[in-house]
Amino acid sequence: MPGLSDVETAVAYLGLGGNLADPVANMAAALRALDADAKIAVTAVSCLYRTPPWGVTDQPDFVNAAAMVETSLSPRKLLARCLEVERLLKRERRERWGPRLIDIDVLNYEDVELMEDGLVLPHPRMHERAFVLVPLADIAPKLQIAGRTVRAWMEKTNTSDIKRLGEDRDWWR
Repeated sequence: MPGLSDVETAVAYLGLGGNLADPVANMAAALRALDADAKIAVTAVSCLYRTPPWGVTDQPDFVNAAAMVETSLSPRKLLARCLEVERLLKRERRERWGPRLIDIDVLNYEDVELMEDGLVLPHPRMHERAFVLVPLADIAPKLQIAGRTVRAWMEKTNTSDIKRLGEDRDWWR
């Protein structure tokens, strides 16, 4: 596989989002930075979606996407790399569920179930959040999460406020 060393690789899924400055440019820069890492290859990216804020609702709408990566990094090291990219893009963590320039979450890593300080896999409650499920269904509709496919979870979730922003999956290049 191009861009990865000859060690065993794992498939992981990332959720990306933002609602400050230019979230599309920030998510594109994040994906390009991850893809440039010799131990990470971006292999699929969803379309972009405009989504209403969740948690703290008095803020601008978000733009969200999902990506599939192949990586030779451990789950903890993949998360560390994602957080490093957020910092490089000037992400400041001020308020839980608040406005942000960029957010990168490790949603799933192979079939790993993990509960450590700062890292829970699969990502908790992702199967309840339309802003995660809709983009993830673009690239992994049959991925199993908590006993159901992403597509099945999405069908049980209100997605009426989520708007696709076009069909381009190469928006990040």
